[in-house]
Amino acid sequence: MIQDYIKRKIKNGEWPAGSNLPSQRELASTLGVNRSTIIAALDELKAQGLIEGKMGSSTKVVQNLWQQLTNSTPHWNDFVQWSLHPPNDPIVRKINQTEIDRGFIHLSKGELGSDLYPRKELSQTFKKVGENISYYGYGDGKGSLSLRRALSHHLASRGVLADPESILIVSGSLQALQLISLGVLQSESTVFLEKPSYLYSTHVFRSMGMKLKGIPVNDKGLDTAYFRRQSIVKNKSIVYTNPTFHNPTGNTMPLERRKELLRVCEEYQLPLIEDDIYRDLWLEEEPPSTLKSLDTQGHVLYTGSFSKTIDPGLRIGWMVGPEKVIGRLADIRMQIDYGTSMVSQAVAEYMLTSGLYELHLQQTRKELLKKRNYLIQLLNRYFQDDAYWEVPKGGFFILVHFKHPINTKHLFSESFKKKVLINPTSIYQDITSQSIRLSFAYPTYKQMQQGIEILKGIIESR
Repeated sequence: MIQDYIKRKIKNGEWPAGSNLPSQRELASTLGVNRSTIIAALDELKAQGLIEGKMGSSTKVVQNLWQQLTNSTPHWNDFVQWSLHPPNDPIVRKINQTEIDRGFIHLSKGELGSDLYPRKELSQTFKKVGENISYYGYGDGKGSLSLRRALSHHLASRGVLADPESILIVSGSLQALQLISLGVLQSESTVFLEKPSYLYSTHVFRSMGMKLKGIPVNDKGLDTAYFRRQSIVKNKSIVYTNPTFHNPTGNTMPLERRKELLRVCEEYQLPLIEDDIYRDLWLEEEPPSTLKSLDTQGHVLYTGSFSKTIDPGLRIGWMVGPEKVIGRLADIRMQIDYGTSMVSQAVAEYMLTSGLYELHLQQTRKELLKKRNYLIQLLNRYFQDDAYWEVPKGGFFILVHFKHPINTKHLFSESFKKKVLINPTSIYQDITSQSIRLSFAYPTYKQMQQGIEILKGIIESR
């Protein structure tokens, strides 16, 4: 069975000559067998001359004699290496590849867990949308007008005033950033952002030739005094910030710091991207006003999404900006993919207009508060002498800083062996790399306890 599976992959061109086979661990997991069975099958395929590999190195598909004579197979490894988009950090790739493995305890995952999933609300929504489904067509790139109207009303309740013509529907916030890099920024522009930042774990700007310039953060967010000392080139610089329940620190920028950041942008005529994806997930009190609502000069491009509050699989996000910018980016959307799924947009619209979204948020906030407090209790019990942290007022994450030197990449590797997945802050360009991001949103109470106990055991065994 295993040999047939690998041979089929090779024959179908999915694993062409020169490509690396998945690791023995991955093959064993995919095929539901133990590693010794995989090793035996690989040895047999090596004897047949189909693959080659040495101890400690990857196993590759061998180019057979006929392929050598005809030289017909493209060098796919070279094509991949020459591509414009760079590969992810190895740890990020490993995290992404393990995202759907339910055998792991996902102790850092940035999603709502199954206990918080709006199953009832979505079931009702899909039924209603299905009853009224009709031909949608491609649209104009901006997104469903009725959804944009619903979002306009929703955002107004958050202090963000925007007509439907100033709203662009996107397939998640990352696509909004990609569109900005394509339609707003010049090549080799500088993107100023917090350091650490989630954005460092992606290549959304760097793949388009942009340079990332990190600005240190403190308990009040991005250090505006440090920012003022940077070389800011007009028309070739932009600021990106995640000021509310920041990923990965969990901190929230206070009102005065927000006003100061806007003053810097006004002084240097700098556009600013406000990523406000976690705003609706406040736990005890609403966060400060958005930068967008404080902006009177049109500096802010405002992005949000339902990925954190409903389901990332819905792929619905939005951007608010000047009508000319929205029109330009909508035109690019039509050149790329003709817009976001109209069915998903209909689902999002009904969730908003029916009141189901607000009802879901009310319940989610209550449960997230309980889960946050539980994780804090666990940290106090197991890590009070080893680490420190701040208690977030919303969002998903607690950033745990270790008091004593610890190799968090090694901690990642050792916890991975024990089926616990964590995010070391090295992937977010944390200067010290002495921290890990933990989530209280995705894991269950039992998984949080098991995961923390495993981490404690690994650290004590050093």
